[in-house]
Amino acid sequence: MSAAAVGEPELLDQEVEYQRDLVTIVVPCLDEERAISGCLDALVCQTHRNLEILVVDGGSSDRTRDLVAAYSAIDDRVSLLDNPRRTQPAALNVAWPVARGEFLARMDAHATVGPTYVEQMVASFRSGDWGGVGGRKDAVGYTPTGRAIAAALASPFGVGNSVYHHGVSAQAVDHIPFGAYPTAVVAALGGWDENTPVNEDFEFDFRVRQSGRELLFDPSLVIAWEGRQTVQLLGRQYRRYGRGKSKVVIKHPQSTALRHLAPPALLAMLVVAAAVAPFRPKWAAALVAPYVGLVALGTATIVPKLADAEERRVVPLALMAMHLPWGLGFWEGLAGAPVTQKRR
Repeated sequence: MSAAAVGEPELLDQEVEYQRDLVTIVVPCLDEERAISGCLDALVCQTHRNLEILVVDGGSSDRTRDLVAAYSAIDDRVSLLDNPRRTQPAALNVAWPVARGEFLARMDAHATVGPTYVEQMVASFRSGDWGGVGGRKDAVGYTPTGRAIAAALASPFGVGNSVYHHGVSAQAVDHIPFGAYPTAVVAALGGWDENTPVNEDFEFDFRVRQSGRELLFDPSLVIAWEGRQTVQLLGRQYRRYGRGKSKVVIKHPQSTALRHLAPPALLAMLVVAAAVAPFRPKWAAALVAPYVGLVALGTATIVPKLADAEERRVVPLALMAMHLPWGLGFWEGLAGAPVTQKRR
């Protein structure tokens, strides 16, 4: 049963017995032949050996399925499942009903983790009564533009107070990336909402917290995640994020935080500035100046971390490619625009 099928799910009594200390890792993927081997290499080499690795493929047209099959042939902990509905929440809903592990952890196909990641995650669960555990999501860039984008993603000027991008201390939070959860909690909540194809992780975390459980951000859990390598792709990504967030705000208005409203408010202010500029240029300049100053300040704090001049030039563009498309996507979502499928 998925959250999409039950609407606002109630907690259900579960008779399933999950295997203690077994961790089920779910890897949704679609056309990830370039990245999937690195992801699986990191998972099969974990110090916590008691693993079930479920790669859930949305119909890849490249060599992804062949590569996963090769891993399955030499490591019976790796299995390949089909995801005919193709979206991320659908992939997770394919996996959790067949998961045998005490804990269920999500991992993106274009992400890697250190060898003690699962061991530390289990230790975090054992340290308290947590509904979910997640770590720090460190973007990785392979080009000058990609490295500038990664630096912007690690800055509060880029992502606000999203702790999982730059937090350094363990704490209870409202959202965790690539979250891990007791599998019984996932089952009790009915899995992921397939009507929320983007921002589905935040929507699920909101329901975890609504059920009375807390989420732990543990900075010792570090996920190296391949970020976008061009400003154009970054903008497209954040436009989807904005649309996805609007759908969650409509479904769960009480989940809204001030940081979620900042990009759409910024975009509205810039539209007003553009409208009044021909008649009141000083008013328009006064409206735009605070944002220009914010981007300048953010750029000044980020560029010292970058050695290359080309990387430094990209920083203000990366910041704006996060803020403005996100705001645009949010307004589009409120107007009824659909959320497009996530793709690399």
